[in-house]
Amino acid sequence: MKTPLSSELAPSTSTADAELGKHAPPSFGHAMHKLFEFDPSYVNLNHGSYGSLPMPVRVACDKLSARVEANPDKFLRIECIHHWNEARTRVAKLIGAETDECVLVNNASHGIATVLRNFEWNEGDVIIGTTTTYGSVSRAIRYLGDIPPHPQVSTFDLKFPTSHAEILESWREHLRQVTSEGNDLKQTRKVVAVVDAIVSNPGARLPWKEMVAICKDAGVWSIVDAAHSIGQEVDINLSEAKPDFWVSNCHKWLFAKRSCAVLYVPKRNHHVIKSPIPTPHTYHSPQDEHYDGPQKFVNLFAWTGTIDYVPLLSINAALDFREWLGGEYKINEYTHNLAIAGGKHLASLLGTSVMDPDGDLTLNMVNVELPIPGDIKYSNEVHSLLLNTLLVEWNTYAAHYYHNGKWWTRCSAQVWNEISDFEVLANALKDACQKVVKFAKQ
Repeated sequence: MKTPLSSELAPSTSTADAELGKHAPPSFGHAMHKLFEFDPSYVNLNHGSYGSLPMPVRVACDKLSARVEANPDKFLRIECIHHWNEARTRVAKLIGAETDECVLVNNASHGIATVLRNFEWNEGDVIIGTTTTYGSVSRAIRYLGDIPPHPQVSTFDLKFPTSHAEILESWREHLRQVTSEGNDLKQTRKVVAVVDAIVSNPGARLPWKEMVAICKDAGVWSIVDAAHSIGQEVDINLSEAKPDFWVSNCHKWLFAKRSCAVLYVPKRNHHVIKSPIPTPHTYHSPQDEHYDGPQKFVNLFAWTGTIDYVPLLSINAALDFREWLGGEYKINEYTHNLAIAGGKHLASLLGTSVMDPDGDLTLNMVNVELPIPGDIKYSNEVHSLLLNTLLVEWNTYAAHYYHNGKWWTRCSAQVWNEISDFEVLANALKDACQKVVKFAKQ
């Protein structure tokens, strides 16, 4: 992206409001299937893993791809920056941030890695993760601890079921212990905490805003992994929550094309981010002959090499689609209520229980215990057996995982789901769990 272009010369990347406005959207539930391109026999209760692209957004993406290919030079050198700025502006408004505090990156893991690798680590610095931190993020933290200058890695123990009150009490104490250690170094060292907004597995909402406030009081940097937040969590309002860094996937719950994410860095922290991954040609080095200060934060991310920009720009079409459906509150009222009801129904059919019976930690992902004895531990063989039984034999899926001595499933409720989908899943899970138990006895 080279030259800014006025909106008059760069056609919008939205889904064309006139097209959507020609008719009302279908009712939530199975009538929504006409707007998605699923295999008609597939029962999808795992939207949370990879997202699901609505047909109107896919059509908008196809049109945009055709426009790119019609004249790659013109689009990438002149038009693209306008669409990129439009997407940033619209997503910033949704999350309660300023446009120039937001940039677009490939996915949440990429965004968090970018932030972590921009800190200038010193001996004695500490990076805090949790026992439920997403795998690639947890490994990134561990990797940084493995290389010079070897910042310490501290792990906050987080086990479910639990409550927000218990999490906050334990979090405050953990930060107190970490920040009180270090002897002579504690006055100068950095402590950086990675906080989940919504844990991946279990799919549980954390009191992240309160955790961020505790970080601030303790002098700890906060990086919020909000991979599942945008499109599932309303009233995010980052200008009030004031995390130091925040990143969320847009290809999951927001319905953009995979993969794309928004990275939020408030202006007070722009100085921390010296380079994206990879480093762009616009980077300013202090060793440059005519160095006049660091490059502006937004300019660093505008062009980091040739990529397919269509997923990033699809945010515009995704937001149009969501507005046509009725907006954030209407969408999430349906999906949240279905997650609560569906989880209870599934637990009843399986003869087990939900992880969060009061619903305080549940948004649109609900966690239900599986009828597999806890002494059967996770293994590649058990994982493959569950995966193949559900996806190949039954053509349905909800995520499965082992946590705190039990097996669970995480069901993602979306606008195309109905309570009967949980019944299909129950039959598939019964079959899969029976096979696991039989396998373990061999």
